[in-house]
Amino acid sequence: MFPPIEPYNTGKLKVSDLHTLHYEVCGNSEGNPVVFLHGGPGGGFDTADRSFFNPEKYKIILVDQRGSGKSTPYASLEENTTWDLVKDIEKLREELKIDKWHVFGGSWGSTLSLAYAQTHPDRVKSLVLRGIFTLRKSELHFFYQNGASHLFPEAWDEFLEPIPEAERGDMILAYHAQLNSADDEVRTRAAKAWSKWEMATSRLYVSPDYIARAEADEFALAFARIENHYFINDGFMRSGQLLEKQEIDKIRHIPTVVVQGRYDVVCPATTAWQLKKAFPELELHIVPDAGHSAREPGIAKLLVEATNKFADL
Repeated sequence: MFPPIEPYNTGKLKVSDLHTLHYEVCGNSEGNPVVFLHGGPGGGFDTADRSFFNPEKYKIILVDQRGSGKSTPYASLEENTTWDLVKDIEKLREELKIDKWHVFGGSWGSTLSLAYAQTHPDRVKSLVLRGIFTLRKSELHFFYQNGASHLFPEAWDEFLEPIPEAERGDMILAYHAQLNSADDEVRTRAAKAWSKWEMATSRLYVSPDYIARAEADEFALAFARIENHYFINDGFMRSGQLLEKQEIDKIRHIPTVVVQGRYDVVCPATTAWQLKKAFPELELHIVPDAGHSAREPGIAKLLVEATNKFADL
């Protein structure tokens, strides 16, 4: 990855009567524009995310999605859907007077990247995607009900703990009730447990520092509440919509690179493989010694190679 850099511009973009987005621009002000779409949903972007791009070549735009990071109102679920976010990305492009840009996203960011590209294919120069997630019921069931739990049983027991045994047949629904409780203590406890489950399973080599992020009340509340809100509503899409032929046909002309960890249990490789089968023109890399995180060396290396490849496109 490239050395750390600082933004030369930060801004606020009002996208509705309720929501205002925080964004920043760094790198080369005259460079090739690229927008970074963070995961979660609800995760917000990190300063290290700037480093996937050559700052001499790219004009790098990072944005906190509705309710995330420094965007306001924080952790809000109101007016917060996939299609609201797609409209926001387009509004940001217009605000920055960009004709076309590269789109980079991992995990939920890959979902949003595909949704945006399929809605505005004429505005996308390339797609660099990591940890493919299309919000199908089977993907959610694997991670939140019966799949990843077989690989991380000790972390799964911690995830189960806040939920009464009688309610564990649908963990997303059970967490929804607690994450929207009027009791602050119940809400915060559930948010930390939800967030810790994902942090504990995101890397091939589990990182205590990464898991510790889940202990921060503010981060956990936005991350857990917004994720759960999207998941209980199936991403506000038809199940499998992003993989449908008529949707893929809209983006076949867009150069696309996908980087996928072989041992990613958050967004298992089967979804990246289904995307490759639906969209054979894309370039798929399955990293043999990686899980979900973009920070794992093999994944980070290939993501940087992909952005370098498109730097002059």
